[in-house]
Amino acid sequence: MALQIDTASAGPAASEKPGKGIEISLPGRSRLPSATDRMFFTEQLALLLETGESLYGALTTIVKQTENRQMREVVEQVALDISEGQSFGHALAKHDKVFSSTYVNLIGASETGGFMHEVLQQLLDMDKKREELRTTLVSAATYPAFLITFSLAVVVFVLVVVFPKFGTMFESIHDQLPGTTKALMATSDVLRQYWWGVLAGMAAFGAILRQWVRSDSGRTRIDHWQLHAPGLRGIFTQVYLVQSLQVLSLSLNNGVSVMDSLDACRDVVKNSKFRQLITNIEEQVQSGAGVSAGFAEADFLPDLAKHMIATGEQTGNLGKVMGRVAEYYEAQLSKKLDALSKLAEPIMLLVMGIIVGILVSSLILPIFKLSRAVS
Repeated sequence: MALQIDTASAGPAASEKPGKGIEISLPGRSRLPSATDRMFFTEQLALLLETGESLYGALTTIVKQTENRQMREVVEQVALDISEGQSFGHALAKHDKVFSSTYVNLIGASETGGFMHEVLQQLLDMDKKREELRTTLVSAATYPAFLITFSLAVVVFVLVVVFPKFGTMFESIHDQLPGTTKALMATSDVLRQYWWGVLAGMAAFGAILRQWVRSDSGRTRIDHWQLHAPGLRGIFTQVYLVQSLQVLSLSLNNGVSVMDSLDACRDVVKNSKFRQLITNIEEQVQSGAGVSAGFAEADFLPDLAKHMIATGEQTGNLGKVMGRVAEYYEAQLSKKLDALSKLAEPIMLLVMGIIVGILVSSLILPIFKLSRAVS
């Protein structure tokens, strides 16, 4: 890979200032920068700054090591903006699809405070926790989804391939067939004769469902369901609570204002009801009631979280207390997801056993009746 950096106008003590920017000639993968790309950038920048490297020098070094083309272009532009005298926070703010307002606000605060590499390490830790949480959620849902898909595939195979072979055999005792056998044979006929209609219907249903999910009413309904559905309410509530409190704790502990910290939560929380909660908290803060007053109004939040936040605000340790509450609920969430994933296996196996039992009995019982008739 070849990299060319124009530093013609940079003197030995000129903070490695470029002439016309950084010119890249190396090929790389072209995809939107991911959380992993941002974590790599943050980790490398924190390490280089901690070793005494200048900000511009660290950025140009990271350009050489970044494989993703779009992320490389972002770092390249940030380096160019830094060389032109812009603040690091202002340069990052131009790339809001890569760097959230939380990231930008914390970098801005650290620039004036002189502890940027420490904030970068904290941002890296937060990103790692967020990815670990996402991985845990995906892992908990993957196994049940696989079993459901496999079960449906087995059922369709039996109905389309196996049942038709017994159709002629069962015609002589059609009136004596069990209800399940009749229903399954009728379903088999529909799948074989009108498979195109079934596929078209499924495609139409999927398109309508997708459109509804993307609509405002659909999104609002789903968001409400996430925070109120029995069984899942606790999981989604804790997910959004942990995400919010992590951002608030990190921001407040590093000198970001309460209003900017609350605004940054909107970047990580995608649930509309939780965003409305943030808006309510902002209104309470502006009216002088405080952050805890806004949390207290949310009926879907755990009482323990409300009490701890109120205590933290009263004692002047709101950021620290929010961090402890986030750690507590993150641990509780991990235990809950682990328990659910372990519980899902026997439940899904039981469901598959019932399905297989119905299919087998729907074939075996008529065969017994035929054997009795022949004898």
